[in-house]
Amino acid sequence: MQRLRYGFIGLGMMLSLATTATAGVSIGIGIGLPNVSIGINLPLYPELVPVPGYPVYYAPGIDGNYFFYDGMYWVFQDDNWYASSWYNGPWGMVDPFVVPAYILRVPVSYYRQPPQYFRGWQSNAPPRWGQRWGHSWEQRRGGWDRWNRSAAPRRAPLPTYQRQYTGDRYPRGEQQHRLHNKSYRYAPRDKVVRQHQQQIKTRSSAPAQREQRRPEARRPQQQQNHQRPAPAHAAPQQRGPSHEQRQQPPVQREQRQQPAVQHQQRAPQGHEQQRAPQQRGQEKDHGQDKERGQGNDHGRDKGHGQDRDKGHGQDKN
Repeated sequence: MQRLRYGFIGLGMMLSLATTATAGVSIGIGIGLPNVSIGINLPLYPELVPVPGYPVYYAPGIDGNYFFYDGMYWVFQDDNWYASSWYNGPWGMVDPFVVPAYILRVPVSYYRQPPQYFRGWQSNAPPRWGQRWGHSWEQRRGGWDRWNRSAAPRRAPLPTYQRQYTGDRYPRGEQQHRLHNKSYRYAPRDKVVRQHQQQIKTRSSAPAQREQRRPEARRPQQQQNHQRPAPAHAAPQQRGPSHEQRQQPPVQREQRQQPAVQHQQRAPQGHEQQRAPQQRGQEKDHGQDKERGQGNDHGRDKGHGQDRDKGHGQDKN
């Protein structure tokens, strides 16, 4: 039973270490995009002092574990590392597997707010990260605590231009990236820091690219609409005339009246040509009727003469 109990205890410790090691894991290169608020609210640019023998600065006046290395600010809080390009954030969470080695090597004495598990560790030695984050982390980051002090790189220059941005003038988002590129020319040495800055640059330029693509995406539609305006005339027949279309009929009436006027102007010539045959036919008919009338009258006169002759003959008898 005692062995079984120790077995469960050991399993629990392994799970705890694995959970702690993956607690700060983020997607991508290991440094999350700066969107985390960790409770640090600095009204002014902090005073940064070099750590002797290390390419790192620390902030003695801040009640926290605040450092500057390779062009970025680093904070260790609640058992996680955070990084930012600006002194007051916003902060991005850092994967324990990619925290720069020189940050991990800073002695315990420069942590202004050390966690409880730092107790008993040597003040002039770095924290025992392998003991804290587990055997898998120590295997991947083997040799992090061994280095040639005489070959340490120079400290990166401080971005003192940020001193003028305090209070309401403190920039955010894309403005931070633009001001940083304009005023801070330092090129980081650490691979993780370079990848992180490239990630921020890509994210900042994404909205501008979308705005540039939107007009280009609309042009083909505008060309299609320009080439095919016909469907717009089909709707009024079904939905009834709109206000603009109600105002158009007078113009259409004038256009319709113009051919009528031309027809009226052309009509007299054609009408005269049509009347000529009709008048000729009427005159011919009138002549025939006249001749017929004369013939009828002649017949009546002849008959009347025959009647008179017959009458005379009867009288003689």
